[in-house]
Amino acid sequence: MPTASRLVAALCLLVIAFLVSGMIIDNGEEGKDYGYFTYVNIILGWICGWVVMGKRAGRGWTAAVNNGLTGVAALVFWGLFVQGTYEMFCQAMRHRFGGPFEALLAIFQIGIGYGEQLLAPEILLTLGFGAVLSGILTEIAFRRWR
Repeated sequence: MPTASRLVAALCLLVIAFLVSGMIIDNGEEGKDYGYFTYVNIILGWICGWVVMGKRAGRGWTAAVNNGLTGVAALVFWGLFVQGTYEMFCQAMRHRFGGPFEALLAIFQIGIGYGEQLLAPEILLTLGFGAVLSGILTEIAFRRWR
């Protein structure tokens, strides 16, 4: 059921996904084509905000901060998994793997490689501050528009 808290949570994580995607592209390899990277992350942000954060609103301020941290953690997890899976399929089409299990293992290896890019201080600060702010804004929306 659509609620204001789900909408606010989805918009908050959408903005976080957009900002962090831009930072990753700026810090990434020179001349690399990122394609639909930002758009995919924005969609994942919307889904994680709507599904993960929106339904957990209304449990208090401490739970709101934890809700924001959980939402951003889910966004990072699904972002790394989806982007790793896409890169694995691209490499599999070029016959880079010896078998299906090697390809499945590569999803996690590629995801870990992408996760290392998230360790830049400005990205960690954006994720942390965005998580707290999105959790609080979601709680405010829940309390204001029940």
